[in-house]
Amino acid sequence: MALLKVKFNQKKRVKLAQGLWLMNWFSVFAGILVFSMGLFLKIELRKRSEVMDNSESHFVPNSLILMGILSCAFNGFAGKICYDSLDPTKFAKWKPFLKPYLALCFFFNILIFFVALICFLMRGSLESTLAQGLKNGMKFYRDTDTPGRCFMKKTIDMLQIEFKCCGNNGFKDWFEIQWISNRYLDFSSKEVKDRIKSNVDGRYLVDGVPFSCCNPSSPRPCIQYQVTNNSAHYSYDYQTEELNLWRRGCREALLHYYSSMMSSMGVVVLLVWLFETSVMVGLRLLHTSLESIANPEDPECESEGWILENSLKDSLKSALESLKKLGKFNQVEADAEGGEGEEGGKTSAITTVS
Repeated sequence: MALLKVKFNQKKRVKLAQGLWLMNWFSVFAGILVFSMGLFLKIELRKRSEVMDNSESHFVPNSLILMGILSCAFNGFAGKICYDSLDPTKFAKWKPFLKPYLALCFFFNILIFFVALICFLMRGSLESTLAQGLKNGMKFYRDTDTPGRCFMKKTIDMLQIEFKCCGNNGFKDWFEIQWISNRYLDFSSKEVKDRIKSNVDGRYLVDGVPFSCCNPSSPRPCIQYQVTNNSAHYSYDYQTEELNLWRRGCREALLHYYSSMMSSMGVVVLLVWLFETSVMVGLRLLHTSLESIANPEDPECESEGWILENSLKDSLKSALESLKKLGKFNQVEADAEGGEGEEGGKTSAITTVS
């Protein structure tokens, strides 16, 4: 028994073809939207590539761009088929291509669904990429005189100001690295010498943060040096001064920004997948309803359309049987080749003995 069998007359076939033609062109615009989203995400990721450890995060935008291009191509081609199906003479030339095309559409829809899932599941990979990238970026913050790294200070400062964040996980991350360049340290000062000597690696560590960590909403001037020393400032307690510095780490801020963006894109791609699947089902119904016309010379006669010629269970069985036959055929060929090799060996052995 065929799956989802529907009876069609000429009027219904024409309406289905017209509806599918319109849906395919809507899908072309959806493909342009997916392509645009991928391009936008790629640009946003490239803006902050200096604070990302690797390029794995570009898998999502690259996939969206590819799916957008393929969607435009597939749906443009399907729109042409649907338009030509209104005329039986024009449709006849597309018949040999429809089954392979529908098979490609099936795999294409699987890829779209996979890309939609990736948009939701990339958070873990993105988090590790940002954590390591920000850690490295903060280490290079002081290298304003080093070629290739002189831009890092500006990048980190602009990032902290734009996303209202400080450090990797929080402002205390700046206490663990030397973010002040040696160029601006007075090595004749006893305080500087003592701080460098007290550190095993000979770094100048302070309980201070860059100016970009300051919250402009703070009612008092920003305290960015001796942050943990309450006695160094009048009426100050760093544990309660929440408005003084940004408390949120930049990893969390960037992760939330990109994750929410990719989740929204994932929802859009999922909707595109549902739309593409409905177009594929409609095209299959149109294809089978036109092929099952009993009398091609009478286009007004009734016909039947279906998704699968047999039930889903029977279709899966036949597919498995085909795979088994293919496997047996390959095995027989391999055995035949082995037999030929053995016979050749025996013949050569007999020849040698004689």
